[in-house]
Amino acid sequence: MIAEDSALLREGLVHLLADEGHEVAAAVGDADALLAAVAAGPPDVAVLDVRMPPSHTDEGLRAALRLRAEHPRVGVLVLSQYVEHRYAADLLSADTRGMGYLLKDRVARVEEFLSALDRVHAGETVLDPEVVRRMLARSRHADELDLLTDRERSVLALMAQGHTNSAIAQHLFVSKSAVEKHANAVFDKLRLPRDGVTNRRVLAVLHFLGG
Repeated sequence: MIAEDSALLREGLVHLLADEGHEVAAAVGDADALLAAVAAGPPDVAVLDVRMPPSHTDEGLRAALRLRAEHPRVGVLVLSQYVEHRYAADLLSADTRGMGYLLKDRVARVEEFLSALDRVHAGETVLDPEVVRRMLARSRHADELDLLTDRERSVLALMAQGHTNSAIAQHLFVSKSAVEKHANAVFDKLRLPRDGVTNRRVLAVLHFLGG
């Protein structure tokens, strides 16, 4: 299902997804219509704009968080015109499984957009690389993040994009065990608890986003 107030982009997404073999169960122009459509018959994935009528502020964000609470099996892919750090952080403060945040420019890169859609459907977390890059730049002066080596920072940035350790190893051309070593170093330097209950990976990403 798609929620996008721009009729041109909405129809473009419908045709793109249909051409790639996806069934678009509903294509609507606001968050309330999307929530009603999902309640009537939950889709595999909901794609929605972060800003929609009536106020064009955070209707899409609030709808995404509500979908996550009421329909946890529905993947949620949020699209944004600009890098909005708070929105990304708010999304990742909820259950991050099957959650994605992409810039709208990414839609034009069809293969990347479709890959993100598949990953969200598979239960992964997807964060636009440009969002991660901007947040990395903002976090340069955060004391704890400054303790990280360049390689540890790279691992954390890829972690923030939603990549698994295996995928990070492929990106960095290192072994999976090396990634695990760097990840544990990140967790320790950020002083994240080893209590067997806390998800240190999610906490590390949230620390990174808020840095």
